[in-house]
Amino acid sequence: MSAEILDRGPAEISLVAGGGGIFDVKLDGELIFSKGASKRFPEPGEIAALIDQRSE
Repeated sequence: MSAEILDRGPAEISLVAGGGGIFDVKLDGELIFSKGASKRFPEPGEIAALIDQRSE
């Protein structure tokens, strides 16, 4: 999943290790996906699609 996330346009993207099952994705400081809020792990390609949508 990290390859599909890091290979996206000019946005500032970084992966930060967490603990306790936390999986949040922020794009330019804005939360775009939260495992805690959605109660699920993202589907393959879902994070990349969210990044692409906001980068348009």
